Amino acid sequence: MLKMTPSNNRPKYLLVVGGATATGKTAMAIRLAKVFNTEILSADSRQFYREMTIGTAKPAPEDLAAAPHHFINFLSVTEPYSVGDFERDALQILEQIFKEKDIAILVGGSGLFLRAVYAGLDEFPLISPETKAWVANGAAKGGLSWLQQRVAELDPVYFERVDRQNPARLRRALEVCRESGRPFSGFLDKRQPARPFQPVFLLLERPRQELYAQIDARVDKMLADGLEEEARALLPFRHYPALRTVGYEEWFDCFDGLICRETAVEKIKQHSRNYAKRQATWFNKHGVWKRFHPDDVAGILAYCMEKTNEPG
Repeated sequence: MLKMTPSNNRPKYLLVVGGATATGKTAMAIRLAKVFNTEILSADSRQFYREMTIGTAKPAPEDLAAAPHHFINFLSVTEPYSVGDFERDALQILEQIFKEKDIAILVGGSGLFLRAVYAGLDEFPLISPETKAWVANGAAKGGLSWLQQRVAELDPVYFERVDRQNPARLRRALEVCRESGRPFSGFLDKRQPARPFQPVFLLLERPRQELYAQIDARVDKMLADGLEEEARALLPFRHYPALRTVGYEEWFDCFDGLICRETAVEKIKQHSRNYAKRQATWFNKHGVWKRFHPDDVAGILAYCMEKTNEPG
């Protein structure tokens, strides 16, 4: 594991800004970056990709120019990139930032990518092509119910805690079980190497109806900005994992004639709300978060000043 060697002995802090989609994480990260004169690492795993802009609610060019950002627009959808790759690259960037600064910012709604940086990943076995093919074929034939049944059989402990409607999580667990001959849950929650920085956890939350209204408004803006056209341009790349994303898959079904345009829009809104609910569940289970409404700027700044021992 990479070890950071700051140029001074002052403690280092990583402000971790989490929250569900449409909670205002990007705006808050930029505000904090300006206050603390530092840089932002984006852990939104879909904003990594250059071709996916509108449907990922990527920061506008003026927002990107307002503070130094990392991990936005640095990949093509055709390039494989794992959470382990992100952990390695993020720690390398933090090492450079902490040579000059005492505070950095990590922001996103992809909980696994956040945790990879602030706590580290569990050590999983490499998955062989044969195992991947076995799981993929089973899922293609049996669908979600097949994945659920297999995981329940091989790892009932994990099956009790996993989001059973998330096929990606089920596939991953099943691959590890099949490859290792051990329950997936046995690889989780192991002690990780200590990080040379102190995480400060900030969770942005909105009341449910307010959040859902924000999500609907965001989708409407995406449509006005050209989401349908962006999805159509990405149709030839639909088989890449990056495109298995809310806001794109629904349009692909529409283009295939499986649903009408009106239904596609309603499904994007509904699936976005479902995703926000899953994100909230993840944050409730991982990390010790200080919860704030995104409008409580004064409270957030005061908390950050207190935790980082910065003068207010």
